[in-house]
Amino acid sequence: MLTTLLLTFLLSSVIATEKDSALLRLNDTKAAEAFIDSAEVVVIGFLEGEESHGYKELVAAAKRIDSVPVAICSVKEVWADYSLSSDTITLFRKADNRQENLVVAEAKKLETDGLVNFISINEVRYITEYDQVTAVGLFNSEVKSHLLLFANRGSKEYTELRERLGALAPEFTGKFLFVLINGAVKSNSRSLGYFGIKSRDLPRVGIYDGDSDMKWLLPAGEISTERVREFCQSFLRGELKEVKQAGTEAKTEL
Repeated sequence: MLTTLLLTFLLSSVIATEKDSALLRLNDTKAAEAFIDSAEVVVIGFLEGEESHGYKELVAAAKRIDSVPVAICSVKEVWADYSLSSDTITLFRKADNRQENLVVAEAKKLETDGLVNFISINEVRYITEYDQVTAVGLFNSEVKSHLLLFANRGSKEYTELRERLGALAPEFTGKFLFVLINGAVKSNSRSLGYFGIKSRDLPRVGIYDGDSDMKWLLPAGEISTERVREFCQSFLRGELKEVKQAGTEAKTEL
């Protein structure tokens, strides 16, 4: 009896392990659309099956980046809906309605570390914290206007402002990327200096326009949803072009 129970336990453990290692399967377009809509950033492996090159690496990468939901779709009729014709690992993000494709056949070397890097670089969200990794995805986006929240992590305003602007960001999908710059990080001092501010001046809000290479600061005061919304809308109406730019230093990087 004891032996039977032990074997049953071991068998159930193996089944559970195999199940945990598998990716969610999407069998039609409706399921794919629902999955894409389920989070700010998702990844779908459009792969023929578990034996496909890249599948095991994608499973391993999914375990390392558990903040991004990952699924697999082997139905080629669904692939066509996303303009795909061969095995491709695709990242979908809502912040700029972007679809980033990693075509397996074109990848020189497809490894878990490379997939983790691909996901990390392109993990742009409604409000993305700026660092050396996320900077690549931010500047590769077709959306070149950035609403910047400068705030010191650990300050009493930090979490509240991050949540407030993150909630506002969907209103400006495709028009702005909302970016958080932590003023408490020494490497971000150049970003603050570019806007003519220092860590002690925070929190502040600014706009950087990559197309014109111009920048503006929201006048000091309460950083309310209404003020930031109007700041963004003023830029979109072209009203900020005549306003004095923030900072005086020559641009080196954001």
